[in-house]
Amino acid sequence: MKQPINITHNTNKNCFEATIEGSTGFISYQDQGDSLVYDHTVVPTELGGKGVGSALVKHALDYARSENKKVVPQCSFVASYIDKHEEYKDLLK
Repeated sequence: MKQPINITHNTNKNCFEATIEGSTGFISYQDQGDSLVYDHTVVPTELGGKGVGSALVKHALDYARSENKKVVPQCSFVASYIDKHEEYKDLLK
């Protein structure tokens, strides 16, 4: 069974982070008031294929929804995730 991915919100760095076995993946954003610009999703090679990137993006999108903010997916990974998950298309600015 897959271990749940623990994601923390690092407000000092404007990013969401997931650290597994000493490696940290993250998605960073710029807060523009009524919207969040998701600009980078970084997952270290050793965490690749474990669903870390998708978990980070889902968490980030759920956060945007909870804050009533629109999303600008500058990062292609975020754009691709939204494209594959209809339930998040309403967040697009």
